[in-house]
Formats: sequence, structure tokens, C-alpha cells
Amino acid sequence: MKVDVLPFFDAATGTWSYVVADPRSRQAAIVDPVLDFDAAAGRTSRTSADRLLQAVQERALDVAWILETHAHADHLTAAAYLKERLGAAVVIGAGIRDVQRTFARVFNLGAEFPTDGSQFDRLVGDGDSLQLGDLVVHVLATPGHTNDSVSYVVADAVFVGDTLFLPDVGSARCDFPGGDAATLYESVHRLYGLGDGTRMFVCHDYPPAGREARCQTTVGEQRRSNIHLRDAVDLDAFVGLRTARDATLAMPKLILPSIQVNIRAGQFPPPEDNGVSYLKLPLDVL
Repeated sequence: MKVDVLPFFDAATGTWSYVVADPRSRQAAIVDPVLDFDAAAGRTSRTSADRLLQAVQERALDVAWILETHAHADHLTAAAYLKERLGAAVVIGAGIRDVQRTFARVFNLGAEFPTDGSQFDRLVGDGDSLQLGDLVVHVLATPGHTNDSVSYVVADAVFVGDTLFLPDVGSARCDFPGGDAATLYESVHRLYGLGDGTRMFVCHDYPPAGREARCQTTVGEQRRSNIHLRDAVDLDAFVGLRTARDATLAMPKLILPSIQVNIRAGQFPPPEDNGVSYLKLPLDVL
């Protein structure tokens, strides 16, 4: 059986979000939604999230789940806004607790910030499942980029977050806290076990010059031609390649605001006595 997949691209962050629906029952999930953020002005907007809402409403879909593949470092999540509008449950990998503990220290969040994942409605681990109408969302733990990275397998499709990009772009960086190239290698090979015909949907695309942004490939295409992790690449070669490449990469432009919001399931930090929420900027830490 095929699942219906409707992709949405946010050019500002290179992010793909998805509305995923059971074609019979019309029950749906939203994967990796984006909250628009103007870093210079410190202003948020909901244009990208409202596109998802419009698509859901036009198709009369019942959204049960908002699925985060991990706590992203390159965009703010619109999960809290969409939950408020749709009543859907926000889901993330159970490894979010490790991510929260790490960044609670970075941002000095104090005892009032729980690091048990309770900001999310459901924490999932490897082998867990979620019902989506007549279909089942199977959870596959795919750490390596981050501790909390999971992929969601629905019928003939898998949503891999940042674990892999398109074949001509490669794989996720592994130099964030909790990242590990050898672990990513094992996670990718678990994905390769899904079968060559499985449709694979990525969270980001940074296309080479002359190619339009794309969101979809297949497991078979990745195995044959991914520039970092095709079948012929062994563990040692990949770890060496990934480690050398990561040493050249700058921090994502939105990592500091993104993480503070995303470890809260899309909620902003509590407002201060003037009614305004503030994001911290730790100096000389990352």
C-alpha cells in the first residue's frame, strides 16, 4: 500500500516538511514543520505552517500526529502552533532527554527546565509504532547526527530527517553534541535494509548548482550512488570522510535560537515580567 505524501519546501532554511496521509481514512501526520524566523529582528511568523494548515483543510484531513525526526539545529519548529490549531500530539525520539540535558547546561536553563521530555506528548524508541488510520507509522532509531534522531516508516515511505540527504549531497554532519560518525554509518545501513523500492524523503536539500531542490529518492538510489555512503563505502572510509568534512563546517546560522525552541517542543521560553520571551546567546561555548 502507498501512503499519500505532500511535500513543502522552506527555501530560507532548505527544509522539507510533509503532510502524510492514509488515503482511505484521511488521517494524517505532519513531519518536521517550520516556524519562520527573522533572526535580525527576532520576529517569528507562521507563513510556512499556515501552508500546511491550508493543505490539511483543503483535503479534509484529520491530523493525529506531528512527527519530529529530531530537535533541529537549522530551523525553529512550528509544532506548538500546529498542535494548538489541530489538537495533534507532538512526537519525538526518546533521545531528546539527552539533548535537553546537554543544552540545559549550554543555556544555563536551571532546575525549572525539565529534561525528561515532558514538553512532548509522546517519546518514541526503536520498534515503537503509531496508528495512522489503516496504516502504521513504524519508528526506526537512526542516531549518529544527534542522539534523538529517528526515522518514520509508513507503508512504502520513510522519512529520515537529517540522517541522509539526496545522493549527490551525502550524509548528515556528526559533530554536534551526541553525534558520532560510526553510529550514523550503522543507522544508514539499517535504512538500507528497508528495501530498494522504499521511497525516501529527506528533511533538507542543498542542491549542487544547476539542480532544483528535491525531497525524494529511494533506498536503492542511495545505496548505488550516495556520495558519502553508497554500498561500496566501508565504515573506516566513511568515518574518515565524515570527520574531515565536519572539521570544515561552520555552525548552522540558527542553531542557538532553534535549539532553545525545539527542545521545548516549539514553545518559546517563559516570558519575563514584562511579558516578553527572550532567547539566550551564550558566548564562546559552541
